Amino acid sequence: MKPAFSTVACPEWTLDQVAHHAEAWGFLGVELRSFGNGTSTLACDPALTSPAKTRAMFRRAGVTICGLATGVRFDDPITPPVLGQLLDHEQSVREGKSAIDLAVQLECPLVRVFAFELNGHERRGSGVARIVERLGKVADHCRNSGVRLVLENGGSFATSADLAEIIDKVNSPLLGAAYSPGVAALANEEPGAGVNVLGDRLMVAKFKDFRGGVPCALGDGTLRAREAAVALVKAGFTGWGVYEYDRLWFKEAGDIEEVMTRSARSLFEWSGRGVRAGAM
Repeated sequence: MKPAFSTVACPEWTLDQVAHHAEAWGFLGVELRSFGNGTSTLACDPALTSPAKTRAMFRRAGVTICGLATGVRFDDPITPPVLGQLLDHEQSVREGKSAIDLAVQLECPLVRVFAFELNGHERRGSGVARIVERLGKVADHCRNSGVRLVLENGGSFATSADLAEIIDKVNSPLLGAAYSPGVAALANEEPGAGVNVLGDRLMVAKFKDFRGGVPCALGDGTLRAREAAVALVKAGFTGWGVYEYDRLWFKEAGDIEEVMTRSARSLFEWSGRGVRAGAM
């Protein structure tokens, strides 16, 4: 497993700062979080910088752009919540395709998306069918691009079985799973169980840890991150393991330098790689 981290850890940093710190902390890769064109939520949003410039920054640092993480979700209802209101049912499809186009320019192999939430009054089959149709259109856009979609668990689709259901219905080699054992654990899934369920659908593992409701270094919290990582490696998973330190969403999170350095070391040790040379 190859250690990486998400830029949700450092929303106020520039891409150049991200690349520098990734190298110093000892990570091999970075997952770039993006909110798309015209947003300013992240100073390091790759949609705000020339892709060629971004590629050059990370190449100089010897760090791989391993993924583009979006918030694109395909769960918008068909029926308008207010009579007479028009809904744009293709917005998520356009956003997904735009993210793929950006990933192509960044020479980034993976784009993360979500299924997300089912309406409480809706039959599961109807909601899944809607998500599958839209997701399939975006997966088709990956064709001949060198980019693949990865669907992350969350919301109404929190477990590995939920991911497998949707991925199998889309039935595209261009769609795989981004599995977060921590999210699955909150839905009572055992650490490592997702490896057996997802099999070769699994393209990236996402790690996070919490203590007292606040993000913390990997292994310091209650989400059994070490058990999940060891199970993934034991099962032969060799893809990216991305640490999400959610400072973007939790302003009370601790010192970033200490947390990220320790988490990089943990990921290397758990994956049997030791500690990367040159890491703090």
